[in-house]
Amino acid sequence: MKKIRIGFLQFHPELFQEKHNLSKIKSMLSGCSADLVVLPELSTSGYLFENKEEMEPLSASAKSGRIANFFRNLSAKENLALVVGFLEKENDNFYNSQMLVFPNGRIEIYRKIHLFLDEKRLYKVGDTGFNVFESRGAKLGLMVCFDWIFPESARTLALRGADIICHSANLVLPFCQKAMITRSIENRVFTITANRIGTEKNETQELTFTGMSQITSPKGEILVQATEYEEILKVIEINPEEARNKFVTETNHVLDDRRREFYEL
Repeated sequence: MKKIRIGFLQFHPELFQEKHNLSKIKSMLSGCSADLVVLPELSTSGYLFENKEEMEPLSASAKSGRIANFFRNLSAKENLALVVGFLEKENDNFYNSQMLVFPNGRIEIYRKIHLFLDEKRLYKVGDTGFNVFESRGAKLGLMVCFDWIFPESARTLALRGADIICHSANLVLPFCQKAMITRSIENRVFTITANRIGTEKNETQELTFTGMSQITSPKGEILVQATEYEEILKVIEINPEEARNKFVTETNHVLDDRRREFYEL
């Protein structure tokens, strides 16, 4: 199988500044030589909302309107697939979502299932399930930020055939990036964690994000990583087929060796 070029875009999305954020994304991806790039969680809007009234003007439909059209155009222009964290609204519900945008204009959606802190009062729990989509011969699984702490998230994607887990994040806890190494090892998959940087303030709330976006291999190697503070695009070449060898030793297969009869409570 041919190799593909995958990457992450780490930057500082500014709260309420959609136009600025989209302009920065477009500028940082200009001339990008990649097949797939993953962006952070809520990369178009910022993160730290006080209430749903603040969210309303920054929200968008998943497959039509200004946000979808912006990324359709960008994906086509740069000829790459994009995984983008954005603030989705459908009917009266807000979702912390990812869109997977293909150069031909197709869009697939994942809605975050495991909500973190105040997200529980602002967003509806995602209803898409964990699904896998093919792009240029590689199978991509989608998950958002706090999904990382539940091994079932990555395991479900691996069982559904994911070669690469695309993890859009706004990480604040100190051990998340290290945990994604384990997710790679236990499922024998590549992971792309695209985290944001910066400190965000809104009224009495304040969060500082940890950066250190990374790509890990099925063996748990950190193939490339950003610092805590830099705005940067990093792209590397991988062979997705490496994720299809699930043997840890010649007799130990991370999926087939599971003993599900002992896992039921």
